[in-house]
Amino acid sequence: MSPTQIAVLGAIAGATIFLGLPIGRLRAPMPRLKTGLNAVATGVLVFLLWDVLAHAWQPIDEALSHHEIGAAVGNGAMLAATVGVGLLGLVWIDRFLSRHRIAPVSGPGAASVAEFKSASWTDAAGRLALMIATGIGLHNFAEGLAIGNSAAAGDLSLAVLLVIGFGLHNATEGFGIVAPLTGQRPSWGFLALLGLIGGGPTFVGTLIGQRFVNDTVSIAFLGLAAGSILYVVIELLAVARTANLKTITTWGIFAGLILGFATDAVLTAAGA
Repeated sequence: MSPTQIAVLGAIAGATIFLGLPIGRLRAPMPRLKTGLNAVATGVLVFLLWDVLAHAWQPIDEALSHHEIGAAVGNGAMLAATVGVGLLGLVWIDRFLSRHRIAPVSGPGAASVAEFKSASWTDAAGRLALMIATGIGLHNFAEGLAIGNSAAAGDLSLAVLLVIGFGLHNATEGFGIVAPLTGQRPSWGFLALLGLIGGGPTFVGTLIGQRFVNDTVSIAFLGLAAGSILYVVIELLAVARTANLKTITTWGIFAGLILGFATDAVLTAAGA
């Protein structure tokens, strides 16, 4: 299989994220439905946080088991630093965008995300969706590296299995990106932007992974993804608390976790 064909497979794996984005165009859902959608998205992201950190820690754990202390310390420091940058960096970005907001805000004061009626990067719901897409995009870049690395090593069957598994998984991630936007009718252009940010890095990672293999670089992107996803989970839980629908929120998070593990199980069962 040629590098071009592998790149096309990487693009397909990333493009499936667009399948879940139209949910963001749902018209004004009932509060319980919106709370449930946000909760399921939170559950998916909690799974992704575990998945990202597990993959980032694996080479560190292997270095420790082989008494390669220098490599373990170096990669561990990289992981800690990038998680911090991903988490605290989004706090700074959110504050910056809040101070430079262009669109007027409807609702009293600094209301919850659910109370904003428009949907673009200038309002709270749009910024949250943008941050979710960014965190998932960093995660998907690492997935693209895995696809490209497998192809570079000559294991094409594994590369194809990764494309299938990651493609299935990315379809659920698209839903997670737009969950805060339901009922606000975001434009198709904004949804396309979110899809490119979330899914495009899979294609880019595939291109780079075919020519470049480095554990430290992979750990760095996984760390950035973990920090970003953690920030978004905190934000979504804050929104869920304002809804005061604990039972629906709990069941939604549980369903999201099961959905995340189920799609990952498909990949594992396929032999990848």
